[in-house]
Amino acid sequence: MRTFVAGQEAHGDFEFAELALGIDVDLFRGPLDSETDDERAAREDAARDVLADLRAEAGAGDEIAGWDALYADALTRTVPFLRSVRGLRAGTGEAA
Repeated sequence: MRTFVAGQEAHGDFEFAELALGIDVDLFRGPLDSETDDERAAREDAARDVLADLRAEAGAGDEIAGWDALYADALTRTVPFLRSVRGLRAGTGEAA
């Protein structure tokens, strides 16, 4: 079965959320692979700008932008958890 959002086919859950919500998950969460300090700084700057725009739109009465801002903000808090999970040795529950 195919899933389409706004005329574009979504290939997987993350792409569906990105198309449906208009939020680039990797922009706010960060990539699951490593990134350089410069790449992270640039990504975080862009994410802050987008989040500020969403909050301004929400403040002007755009309810969807408000929900998008909440979702994007929540994504920014997922990176420490993901990194800590990768740091655990498989099956031991101890830090690598």
